[in-house]
Amino acid sequence: MLQKNVNDLLVFLTIAKERSFTKAASKLGVSQSALSHTMRNLEKNLDVQLLSRTTRSVEPTKLGEILLKNIAPRLEEIVEELGKIIDLKKRPFGNINLLTDEHAANFVVWPHLRNFLRHYPDIKFNVEVSSNLQKEIHGKYDAKISLGEVVDKDFLSIKISAPVQIAVVASPLYLQDKKIPKTPHDLLKHQSINYFLSFMQNQYDWEFVVKGNTQIIHMEGQFSCNTLTQVIQATLDGFGFAYIPLKEVYHAIQQKHLVHVLSEYCPSFSGYYLRYPNRNNFTQAFSLLLQSFEY
Repeated sequence: MLQKNVNDLLVFLTIAKERSFTKAASKLGVSQSALSHTMRNLEKNLDVQLLSRTTRSVEPTKLGEILLKNIAPRLEEIVEELGKIIDLKKRPFGNINLLTDEHAANFVVWPHLRNFLRHYPDIKFNVEVSSNLQKEIHGKYDAKISLGEVVDKDFLSIKISAPVQIAVVASPLYLQDKKIPKTPHDLLKHQSINYFLSFMQNQYDWEFVVKGNTQIIHMEGQFSCNTLTQVIQATLDGFGFAYIPLKEVYHAIQQKHLVHVLSEYCPSFSGYYLRYPNRNNFTQAFSLLLQSFEY
């Protein structure tokens, strides 16, 4: 009997607190007639009058007040705990492992993840940053983020960023006693700092667009590195020109710490894509990642 009346008791508690069938019906999202029917059944089953009804008001009877005082806190606590269980079941969770390069980690992945992590606190991420994106992603990684779309029947991909604009920069310290290059070929007279971009076949081959055609300038400098932080620092310290994504050095250019040259010849490369195995059993967490990251 008691188990049968739990929902009816919740209806009673709502009416007793609101002192109105109209307000209770609105709060519970049902009709007034449905509430009246529920209350009649409850009082009939318990053989107790719980509400005193007049044309102007609805108030608990003495027995109704006792019931309200004794069971309301406990029943509300039960409802709250049940709600928490339901919320936990609905809340996305899981672990996602991503492989990407340093530039994408800074300017593509983190801007997406910043909001994603706040919205889904039970989804955990591991982002591995590498200059070698040729690694297989089966098993260890859920997805790989790299420039350009790669056609592969075993993988799917979605675009997650705008094209990446390249910049050639050097510091005023380096240029103080040198001529600023006017064409890509002029770079051969200068020192270079080479960064291995994940989409480049050779870190020493700098690609330019001259009169609509691709021109490759082979630059072998004194220093090369696979971390952007070190390459930028070496450039700021005056060791030569760097061929680097514009976003990485935009503020340094604006603050005149670096000089941007050959902008009319510098290419922009296709945006970053998130590649993942072609399978049907995606977790809810990974499906949300795809929705959030898509450009």
